[in-house]
Amino acid sequence: MLKTTLLHPDILRIVARGGHHSKILIADGNYPAATKKGPNAELVCLQLTPGVPTVSQVLRTLLSALPIDHVNTMGIPPDDPYAQQGDPPVWAEYRQIVAESGMKLTLEPILKWDFYQHVESPDHILTIQTADQSLWANVLLTLGCRVD
Repeated sequence: MLKTTLLHPDILRIVARGGHHSKILIADGNYPAATKKGPNAELVCLQLTPGVPTVSQVLRTLLSALPIDHVNTMGIPPDDPYAQQGDPPVWAEYRQIVAESGMKLTLEPILKWDFYQHVESPDHILTIQTADQSLWANVLLTLGCRVD
């Protein structure tokens, strides 16, 4: 039995093969996960019911198990109506989760179309599709190095 909070066998298999700079997308329920992914990426669908699980739940679990260099959100284009409302509420939750992890990371938005390009890179190894209904909830993690 594993002691880590990350127990999903497919996710463990995929991340174990990842290396420095590999990318993991935690996608919300609206993300086009079947078409917006890298050529080497695998898709793990976790949607149980609307809202379960959330990106935040998956983020917390991955941060407990993996070294991370960067945490990026899908940034809102300035001409999008949502841009006038400021940061999406879920981003504050992500900042709190990152802070609780003890990692010295900053949540960095990447504008939507650039975000898709980052995801479509050969370094993208995994998309975890959640059932999160929050707007602008996608998170892209870049793996770091294990140093002990």
